[in-house]
Amino acid sequence: MPLLQSTYPGPPRWQIGGHLQTIVPGAFRNVKGVDYERERIETNDDDFLDLDWLIADGNEKLVVITHGLEADSSAQYVRGAAKLFYQNGWDVLAWNCRSCSGEMNRQFRMYHHGDTEDISTVVDHAIAKHNYKQVCLMGFSMGANITLKYLGVSGSQVPPQVRAAAVFSAPCDIRAGADVLDRWDNVLYKYRFMWFLYKKIKVKAKQFPGKLDTRLFRKVRRWRDFDEFFSAPISGYPSAAAFHQQASAKHFLTGIRVPTLLVSALNDPILTPACFPVDIAQNHDFLHLEITKHGGHCGFLLQGDHEFAWSELRSLEFCTQQIDG
Repeated sequence: MPLLQSTYPGPPRWQIGGHLQTIVPGAFRNVKGVDYERERIETNDDDFLDLDWLIADGNEKLVVITHGLEADSSAQYVRGAAKLFYQNGWDVLAWNCRSCSGEMNRQFRMYHHGDTEDISTVVDHAIAKHNYKQVCLMGFSMGANITLKYLGVSGSQVPPQVRAAAVFSAPCDIRAGADVLDRWDNVLYKYRFMWFLYKKIKVKAKQFPGKLDTRLFRKVRRWRDFDEFFSAPISGYPSAAAFHQQASAKHFLTGIRVPTLLVSALNDPILTPACFPVDIAQNHDFLHLEITKHGGHCGFLLQGDHEFAWSELRSLEFCTQQIDG
């Protein structure tokens, strides 16, 4: 598909630069009136996933939303999308990756950027339980990468009910994303992520004695070290290099067979040009790439008094167009 001309008019004037456009929505935006109903499902490997639903009787359309790294269904961008879609006649399923729902999961593995098994379980479960006719997938940051890889790996075997996808701020090159977090100006994001992940790894080390050496924490200097010592073994990869290669959605984009909107901002502080698959999108029948000048990472707020972010409005527009024709 030709690259799309972005319709994003830009953030509030006082949100100058990618860092403010990233931090302000996450820290201060409060989306009210989203009251999920939680369902716990069991996985094939004797673990569980917690699913948060908004359901109305008779809906045949569902949006499945996947959150970012160390977030959950309460993230402002998830709640904003959930509220908007629900108000417009869609059921909503905001699922929580393993270890992200407030309770540690049972198995050694947790979640990672390239884990397509769990999203597949979630989509199949939702369709089977409620007999949806049209399903749209949404993902933000890590959840965007998961969604893209799932669609790419599944190809024409994706359930026929899955009719569209809209994802934002996808770190679809994991190695490049790891390296950019090591920059001095990204130290806030790096240590925030690591702080929460360290705490989970300590719990995993107690759950599974002898499988993780927490003394290696002291040797972590770069994010790539963290992936080598912890992310790769927990996720079942022999090395950080193998993890980065197999988890990166950009290596699977050519397999996508569902109309998919990928939106990223040029001023996103934790994405690099490697995460903007321009060459692939230009020759792809299903991948629509929309690059904005502003928006930060999962920001995309609008000027004035708007309840919803532009990303949420854009995703509803795209998914509706693909389903209704």
